[in-house]
Amino acid sequence: MTTSTTRPAHGLPEDAVVELRDVHVTYRARSSTLFRPHLVHAVDGVSLAVRRGQTLGIVGESGSGKSTTAKVLVGLERPTSGEVRFAGEPVRRFSRPVRRRLGRIVSVVFQDPATALNARMVVRDALTDPLEVHGVGTRAQREARVRDLVGLVGLPASALDALPSQLSGGQRQRVAIARALALEPQVVVADEPTSALDVSVRAQILNLLTDLKDQLGLGMVFISHDIQTVRYVSDTIAVMSRGKVVETGPTDRVFADAQDPYTRTLLAAAPSLLAPR
Repeated sequence: MTTSTTRPAHGLPEDAVVELRDVHVTYRARSSTLFRPHLVHAVDGVSLAVRRGQTLGIVGESGSGKSTTAKVLVGLERPTSGEVRFAGEPVRRFSRPVRRRLGRIVSVVFQDPATALNARMVVRDALTDPLEVHGVGTRAQREARVRDLVGLVGLPASALDALPSQLSGGQRQRVAIARALALEPQVVVADEPTSALDVSVRAQILNLLTDLKDQLGLGMVFISHDIQTVRYVSDTIAVMSRGKVVETGPTDRVFADAQDPYTRTLLAAAPSLLAPR
């Protein structure tokens, strides 16, 4: 979404790691009948691109289509129509081998770490699991990688032997972030990663995500209903309403000169809780 030196005909940057091109996701509503189908357009013609070293913020109210868009971005939702490209290659079948390959390109941090982590797994096993599933390294190399991961997200080594229930909400989210980084993805999609946390630790997690993006050269997608939080971490913002992207552009431009009435409504309704970085 950030300006590129060259732009192909579809308008998305050529160096994008993940791209959505005119993606639609349509569901059949429960009120549908055989002869009167009622379709819900959860995502309606969305085109987005994510590049390494950049954060794309997706913001909108509940039901705007942002979480469905996130599922498409990580390969958890197959679009009804349109094209999804990972590392420049179109993906038409989301088979198990394809999903395994995508897991090395893009990963996800979910909203609630309490449900994202296995309550019966200590942190060491939770972080080792994706490495074993993908056959990464020897046992000694996996153990070293796990130790590096906890340090990377600011946790002490003692956290490796803790269960999720023995950690605070902020610590659990740090574990979830470490797990998302285990396979060294190029892009991390963070879907409302601070909404389940106490206000006092939200800024810490936002700073951690931004620092990791800079340190590792990650592409990042940050999804939230709070436009001020999105502003804090994003280089580019896409505003969604009723399944469509109604406005997109560099963060500073969108905040200084919002073009769409819906964007202006979000800005007017959201107090500034965090100063921009």
